[in-house]
Amino acid sequence: MPVTITRTTVTTTTTSSGLGSPTIVGSPRALTSKLGLLRLLQLVSTCVAFSLVVHVGAWDGAMGHWAMFAWCFCFAMTLVILVVEVGGFQPRFPLSWRNFPIAYACYATLLCLSASIIYPTTYVQFMPQGPRRDHSIAATFFSCVACLAYATEVAWTRARPGEVTGYMATVPGLLKVFETFVACIIFAFASDPPIYQRHSALEWCLAVYCICFILSAVAILLSLGDCTGQLPISFPSFLTGLAMLAVALYASALVLWPLYQFDERKGGRPRRRDDLSCPHRHASAVCDWDRRLTVAILTAVNFLAYVADLVHSARLVFIRV
Repeated sequence: MPVTITRTTVTTTTTSSGLGSPTIVGSPRALTSKLGLLRLLQLVSTCVAFSLVVHVGAWDGAMGHWAMFAWCFCFAMTLVILVVEVGGFQPRFPLSWRNFPIAYACYATLLCLSASIIYPTTYVQFMPQGPRRDHSIAATFFSCVACLAYATEVAWTRARPGEVTGYMATVPGLLKVFETFVACIIFAFASDPPIYQRHSALEWCLAVYCICFILSAVAILLSLGDCTGQLPISFPSFLTGLAMLAVALYASALVLWPLYQFDERKGGRPRRRDDLSCPHRHASAVCDWDRRLTVAILTAVNFLAYVADLVHSARLVFIRV
């Protein structure tokens, strides 16, 4: 859905670049534009990051595999975007070009940020001194460069008052990306059944994460597919209802998850040393107590994200033209 952002109004109309001038597409000049040069930086930095790691084989284990996936995925998708813009293939692209590039840039920012944090803290710091470690440190540096480049694209192309853009460029649209990404991390840390099967309240919390993730993903897919008019209710009403439901559900998880994981009276373990699976010294492996704590923190983060989503969604009014 193309939209024009005013102070409180979102009006459907045509599209623009978000950089103060139309995007140059269908020409090699797309590579020399301000946004094109930024995407070339993204392409090069992600390519160098995974190339350095592959050269020395420093991507063993789950954390190494995650970082490698993040860099390779971002490289591939950025290459696709550059090819589409240089070739002028936007009309043939299966997704809305008003929404896809900024939604991807936001996901890429979060992917590279997570790789830039997880890879050095859980993998590189435990490597012995030598060329393998040096290559991994250099890969981390280029990962940080890529993260900043993608974040810059989001800042350049996000919706501003009086600008014509897609829903995903608005604050609620970007928050949807953040919410689904955080939910995926929660799933990764809460994937071990003993963590949540101990009590029905914890199973409820996992159901909350799943329900809110699915609803937010549906909102993103509707925008990317330009299918917002297919809903039985208006898209603004759907977004507001989604945010209200998510806030209520996450509020319950925000209380229940820490209560049943860390309260001794509920069978929880308030201290890390109480968990026999946790090593006495810091190690690259993440134990069950660390997983429970991480899920509790991310639950609070996503709760605040949905509150902000609700506030911004309530301020937007969509007017079809």
